[in-house]
Amino acid sequence: MGKYEQPSRRPAVVAGASSGIGAATALALATAGFPVALGARRTDRCEEAAARIREAGGEAVAHALDLTDDDSVAEFAAKATADLGDVEVVVSNAGAVAPGTIHEVDTDRFGRELDLNIVGAHRLVRAFVPGMVERRRGDVVFVSSDVAVRARPFMSSYAAGKWGLEGMAHALQMELEGTGVRASIVRPGPTWSEMGTDWDVDEAAFVLDQWVRFGQARHPHFLKPVAIADAIATVVSAPRGVHLSLIEVNPEAPLEDR
Repeated sequence: MGKYEQPSRRPAVVAGASSGIGAATALALATAGFPVALGARRTDRCEEAAARIREAGGEAVAHALDLTDDDSVAEFAAKATADLGDVEVVVSNAGAVAPGTIHEVDTDRFGRELDLNIVGAHRLVRAFVPGMVERRRGDVVFVSSDVAVRARPFMSSYAAGKWGLEGMAHALQMELEGTGVRASIVRPGPTWSEMGTDWDVDEAAFVLDQWVRFGQARHPHFLKPVAIADAIATVVSAPRGVHLSLIEVNPEAPLEDR
């Protein structure tokens, strides 16, 4: 294989693939021809998505994955590799968000959220990137959020987590220069997903009101998860020699009445 060629078969793993952006990304990658391993704590949901991919003619497997557990990540990586072969693409999408005022949130909870949103992403990096560096090719995509550049209040550690995630990703990009491995950030704006659907109704209304108060809800349109999934598929499908290092995906405002 030439220095800047891609193999015809590029197995991919998607963390946080049980719903929302992760499930949509697994489907988009499978549709584009990538064999996909879906990972999340809700393995039943991952298996349902994998079954839909297989029914449509794609190749997909599902395994348990808890990004807060070193052993779980290592076991997932071993199973995904055994099923599909050397992993060429990693999508770090798992995350959680819950309402909370920073000075009132319990420190243990704050730390658990950061462990998932930042340290969990690093566990994926440790599991897969060394092999990519050895093979001199591969893609790692970190799903961030627009809160990384425009912090939103009353979301506990979420802004801190995404700022930290992007800091790690930017440093990783520099460290990987010349290795053939591309680290990329996809930064969604407001997107419909299951994140936030378990919030107390009154708490959710309060948080949304505060976003309006600080000018962070300029219009009511939200993206569908498939928009982010398509962006991720575009990033990892770029030809060798092309690095789509940061993609922002935002909902277009509704057309104004004339």
